[in-house]
Amino acid sequence: MFNKYDVIVVGGGHAGCEAATAAANLGSKTLLITMNMGTIAQMSCNPAMGGVAKGQILREIDAMGGKSGIIADVSTIQFRMLNRSKGPAMWSPRTQNDRMRFAEEWRLTLEQTPNLDIWQDMVNRLIIKDNKVCGVQTSLGVKIESESVVLTNGTFLNGIIHIGEKQMGGGRTGEKSATGITEHLVELGFEAGRMKTGTPPRVDGRSLNYSVMEEQWGDTDGGKFSYTDTKTTLQQRCCWITYTNDKVHETLKEGFEKSPMFTGRIKGLGPRYCPSIEDKINRFAERERHQIFVEPEGEKTVEIYVNGFSTSLPEDVQFKAIRLIPGFENAKLYRPGYAIEYDYFPPQQLDLTLETLLIKNLFFAGQINGTTGYEEAAAQGFVAGVNAHQKVNDKHELILKRSESYIGVLIDDLVTKGTEEPYRMFTSRAEHRLLLRQDNADERLSPIGYDLGLVSEERLQKVKDKISNANAIIEKAKEIKLSTTEANPFLEKLNTSTITHGTKLYNLLTRPQIEVKDLRVMSSTFDTYLTQFDNETIEQAEIKIKYESYFDKELEIVEKMKKMEDKEINPNFDYNTLTSLSKESREKLIKIKPRTLGQASRISGVKPSDITILMVHMSK
Repeated sequence: MFNKYDVIVVGGGHAGCEAATAAANLGSKTLLITMNMGTIAQMSCNPAMGGVAKGQILREIDAMGGKSGIIADVSTIQFRMLNRSKGPAMWSPRTQNDRMRFAEEWRLTLEQTPNLDIWQDMVNRLIIKDNKVCGVQTSLGVKIESESVVLTNGTFLNGIIHIGEKQMGGGRTGEKSATGITEHLVELGFEAGRMKTGTPPRVDGRSLNYSVMEEQWGDTDGGKFSYTDTKTTLQQRCCWITYTNDKVHETLKEGFEKSPMFTGRIKGLGPRYCPSIEDKINRFAERERHQIFVEPEGEKTVEIYVNGFSTSLPEDVQFKAIRLIPGFENAKLYRPGYAIEYDYFPPQQLDLTLETLLIKNLFFAGQINGTTGYEEAAAQGFVAGVNAHQKVNDKHELILKRSESYIGVLIDDLVTKGTEEPYRMFTSRAEHRLLLRQDNADERLSPIGYDLGLVSEERLQKVKDKISNANAIIEKAKEIKLSTTEANPFLEKLNTSTITHGTKLYNLLTRPQIEVKDLRVMSSTFDTYLTQFDNETIEQAEIKIKYESYFDKELEIVEKMKKMEDKEINPNFDYNTLTSLSKESREKLIKIKPRTLGQASRISGVKPSDITILMVHMSK
């Protein structure tokens, strides 16, 4: 029935879609197996992509030839660049998306990808020979051979949905859970755990009173994730903000005795940075109100996502409490919120390629590794799909460094440190975030995508042109000089100190109060010169001028760390031979098998003195 595949991807969520398209576009004969073809790339939680650090991840995926940024762009109904008031390292793009259009675009992309087949079924076992995966077995009893397998099972592994005292099996509302895989992996020697996540109720937007809420429009000048020429055809939509109050909190508390979280029926830990409304009331009892974001689910639908009201309380309590929120007095619910508990596999059981240490050619990506979020899942899927192809074709593996991408930080954190609660990416997790900005992801990673074969020569040339054009703008700013009479009237208006002698535009732009748009007003010559460049290139030049000294310092730190990061450790090294290592360090090093001395230094429990011992031994 089936010929042998190079790569089989199990799961049709964000990780699975990226893994399948990456492997197929690289030339591998790929099969995507999903339990329901009607819910491919479903936005299970909020209909949005990007956000703080997550937007950077999406731009990185796109820069290397992934698809999530493009899909997000063509389905966006609102774009916002978050944290504009802060430095560029904190700027984070975010879109509100049309949920149905997003899933449709992914489905069409998969169907139009050469080398990619789709099969609707549930995988319940792997075919293993000589400690290497050789295919999968499905619930229909079908055995499909392959050179490699990527598991992206999301929240479906033995998933249980909780609403108050009610429990039901499921990986998402209205969809059954996946069984068999966890038990089979545990039989093979893998360690498994439980996590939980949740989602808020959905309401009929026609029943809301928006006049008492705060409007939240997107950026007027637009914006997008992809560096390609994608454009959305959808109408921009407004979002709104409202707040809970004491009455809401007291009503919710009435249901705490039936809450699966407080009664202990849920064993898995939930996401720390996206708590349920009952958890927020319990943990932050001193707060009089909590923010609620009212977000449309699409361009035309009236369904509303109540962001900030995630809950697993009984549906009658949810209904009673939500109607006490300003603007929700007459709210009609489409469905209640719920919590979902599911299996995951602690990610220290993986290599930095996302291949498992226990079974060769088997890769894990997404929430199976303990992460939360579409973007984190998509990034892992992309890396796993690439490495599955590279492995079966004896090509160089893709391992991104912490100093070159947020994706590198994400995977290194998971594999090296592990996680006992759903992992979410933040800018604070990246020690070199000043270098890992959303505006320069193409400069950092498109050459890698080109070397892999996922970025065209034409696209790479655009990146090179952007770099050279930004440098040309910088040189022009160093050439043009303004006299005191030309500059001072403008400087006074901008509340910045005047100059006593002629000054180059470059020097003026280093001031925090002055932007390129101000220089264009001061100098018609500079304004005319800039008309030949696009806004992104001009912005890139401005960022480089303003933060050049900071970038230089950061690069020095990266260079100093490079010796340790590049010092490779033999994967077969026997740590038991180093009796001077502490027992805890030896156990952790044997379990994780770090690739480099730098990775070893980040393992929780490994002492600095033990790293010194390793360095001395390796120098010999």
